[in-house]
Amino acid sequence: MKTVKLLLSFALTATLFTSCYVETNIIDDDPGISINQLLSSYEIWYVDINSTSGFGTTPFLQKAFTVSFRNGVMFANNNLVGIGSSGNGFGIAVADYDAYDMILDVQHDIDGFESFDVYQIDNNTIELYNPNNDTSYFLDGYQRNNFDFDFVFYDNIHYFLQEYEAWEKTYTSEFGAINEFDNENYLQFLAGGNDETFRSSQDDSGTSVNNLIWDYTGAYGVGDIAGNTLLKTLTLDYDSFDNEHFELSVIDDGTIELYHPTSETIYEFKGRGYIQYLKGANTKRKASIKRNEMRKHRKDKVDNPRENTRVK
Repeated sequence: MKTVKLLLSFALTATLFTSCYVETNIIDDDPGISINQLLSSYEIWYVDINSTSGFGTTPFLQKAFTVSFRNGVMFANNNLVGIGSSGNGFGIAVADYDAYDMILDVQHDIDGFESFDVYQIDNNTIELYNPNNDTSYFLDGYQRNNFDFDFVFYDNIHYFLQEYEAWEKTYTSEFGAINEFDNENYLQFLAGGNDETFRSSQDDSGTSVNNLIWDYTGAYGVGDIAGNTLLKTLTLDYDSFDNEHFELSVIDDGTIELYHPTSETIYEFKGRGYIQYLKGANTKRKASIKRNEMRKHRKDKVDNPRENTRVK
């Protein structure tokens, strides 16, 4: 009887040992993906600003439409002018970065150093969590050949209007009723607070942007037109002679057309004084930062409730 019990005990022990061994092999057989492989798995990362979680702000992500990570240099499309063609779709170089242990350190040319914990949310979405301000940005990955640059452009066209210091009227159609807006020769679109502000000037054509006298300041709004993603509405709030309503279409990266339905007049405006966000035309790239110099600024890690989604 004792002999039988000993044999059964040995058999049970051997079975459990074998099961544990197999389970261990299953776990070790999945080494996961490294952070550099993850960041380079897509050419374009779209910054889904509406999904941002937290009350802090990381300026270079807040203003970027897309970012790309290429061999230690971060590129961004910060402007809608030229999006899709600037830098072959990548945009301009804006920062150096170092990626290690699921941490991303960024040394931005203008905004300085920031460090992020990186999480993979799904097959083409990553989270960049900034422990310094307890805020997460969510990025969706695309290859350049399947990214809809036109959609991004028209979905954010109010920013496009702000990318020039002024818009100069260069054409007025011969047809159309005479109206008050005929006297306006320059428009400027600003972003301020929760409202978007425009200014207008009746200065003569050809006046330098720096010498313009802005006669009027008011609010403006851009809206969609059902069934036509390439056509928008533009409303300028003129208290003196009521609101002016237009149909806005883009001729090219520096020219817009405004159709005034009330008078049936067509106007064309050209952008003057292009504004390149975050990096001036004369700003040169800073020298690459050595990895150990970037890492020494890394703060102690702060726990993130989405820790279980971290890529191994």
